[in-house]
Amino acid sequence: MRVTRARWAWIVLALAGLVALAGLPQVIPVYYTHLLILALIYGLAAMSLDILLGFAGLVSFGHAAYFGAAAYIVAVLTLRFHLPPSLAMAAGVVGGGLLAAVFGLLATRATAVYFIIITLALGMGTWGLAYRWVSVTGGDNGLPGIPPLDLGFGWPLREAVNVYYFTVGVVALAAFLLFRFVTSPFGLTLRGIRESESRMRVLGFNTWLHKYVAFVVAGSFAGLAGTLYAAYNGFVSPPDVHLAASAEQVLMVILGGAGTLFGPMVGAGIVVFLRNMVSAYTHRWLLILGVVYILTVMYAPTGVLGALRTQELRLRLRAAPRPLPTLANPDEPASGPSREGE
Repeated sequence: MRVTRARWAWIVLALAGLVALAGLPQVIPVYYTHLLILALIYGLAAMSLDILLGFAGLVSFGHAAYFGAAAYIVAVLTLRFHLPPSLAMAAGVVGGGLLAAVFGLLATRATAVYFIIITLALGMGTWGLAYRWVSVTGGDNGLPGIPPLDLGFGWPLREAVNVYYFTVGVVALAAFLLFRFVTSPFGLTLRGIRESESRMRVLGFNTWLHKYVAFVVAGSFAGLAGTLYAAYNGFVSPPDVHLAASAEQVLMVILGGAGTLFGPMVGAGIVVFLRNMVSAYTHRWLLILGVVYILTVMYAPTGVLGALRTQELRLRLRAAPRPLPTLANPDEPASGPSREGE
């Protein structure tokens, strides 16, 4: 019963969050609406990375490759081939997933630090391709002028509020699908692999296949985030696939709480608002962001959402009724030290 109540509490909290997100654009300036759009897009990318980092125990430093590759696909298809943005976005999601499928064949064969090195190398290779393939990617200048979001039927989304609601809808649907994924038997197996891969292998699970599927799923949802970013931002460039972008996504996951799924969304919101708000007052905003990361690791190693869950568990344990002490049977003689030697 307590588990059911806790689950319903989280569902009610999620619904309240959606209601709050729906009403925010009506009471905040347009500038903050733009920041919320960016936070939602980066939050989706961070949630997809949490599939690897938090649930499978795989630390990837090349996750921005799928995000950026999908964004470039949208840019090239709309600017060079004049495809409708909706079709280009669908192709971008597929492209991000296919790139993850190829990279996963190499990366998921490795473990621990070797996995990190391989993903880092693959990510930097993608950045090098975006930087050097000038005829397609525009090189260092990037690809500006990407058409705005389009629902098809000639309905482009140009107003910030309309883009915001569209982004909320897409991200909410993606978050629901990711939630179903991590709470399925497949997701539970991923957690077992994270805790002890050798034990899961002995139990008969194909651990490589599970990690590979998780890798492809994570890359596909990162690609979805990349398509939203390209259509909203109207510009894509090599920094979007750089190592720094991948590292920032890792930090979003850690800051929000790895293995919580929705925590990375909180971490993305913190990073986006700190980056845009603090940078308006000081050029040392990266230093301030670094201090926030250090304090989080020191005092909330499970992240913001992880710390909240820990506090909730403590409060529930305190409120739980304690069992009464058992009384001794008065008919039984009291046991005492033996006096046979006296």
